[in-house]
Amino acid sequence: MHQWKFIDTAYIYDGSFDGLLTIVFDSYVSKTIPTRIVTSEFEIDLFCNYTLLETDEEKANRIYKGVVKNISYHALSTAYHVFLSNAPKKDVDILQYLLLGFTIGNKLDHFLTNDLVLRMEKTAKRVFGEFHRLCGLVRFMKLQNGMFYAKVHPDNNVIELLGHHFIARLPNENFILHDKKRNIALLYNTKEYLITEAKNIKITSLPEEELYYQNLWKYFYHTIGIKERKNSKLRMQFMPKKYWQDLIEDVED
Repeated sequence: MHQWKFIDTAYIYDGSFDGLLTIVFDSYVSKTIPTRIVTSEFEIDLFCNYTLLETDEEKANRIYKGVVKNISYHALSTAYHVFLSNAPKKDVDILQYLLLGFTIGNKLDHFLTNDLVLRMEKTAKRVFGEFHRLCGLVRFMKLQNGMFYAKVHPDNNVIELLGHHFIARLPNENFILHDKKRNIALLYNTKEYLITEAKNIKITSLPEEELYYQNLWKYFYHTIGIKERKNSKLRMQFMPKKYWQDLIEDVED
């Protein structure tokens, strides 16, 4: 990163991926890297300088296209998956990762001897792994109004990835994917989707048909189990215990 100068400044942005790509653009042009990148929900450090950077879609789009053209689509995908993670200092990591990519090109994808690149790859893999696992664990229930609802408590912000997955598989159904850990929800109406704040979603009652199928599924789940072949350790590798709270079936240790 010898081409860029580290400056004792924290950039404040709106927390969006386009906002972060705007910072990448400005850093690339100014040849500077801030010590911190934070959103508006940060704790003020009286000994740090702050600069507010507004999201610029044109700048973000230029970086988006520039990464694909001059580095690789894999690098862009890695940056986005890390952006969805709960990793500390992920914003500065993504900035330095992309700036490094603009320096060495597509060699970035295989530069795993570099600590930053290796950390980015591991984080992106962890986020994609959680998304992939939840694709098989999400349990939808049918509400009184005919809409389908499912709740999740993911470690990472994978609600949009899950939304795309289920939109492709349930294109003609209205559904809600509720991330209760972050109090956000993805709403889909068979035409478009929206991610919005969702603090007060409460399911008070379910139709008889839904209750019937839930009970049927519980009966099936417990009937097919062979007590003598129970392997809790192996099961938790595929279905970690932290996700059990969102399953319809009554899972036991």
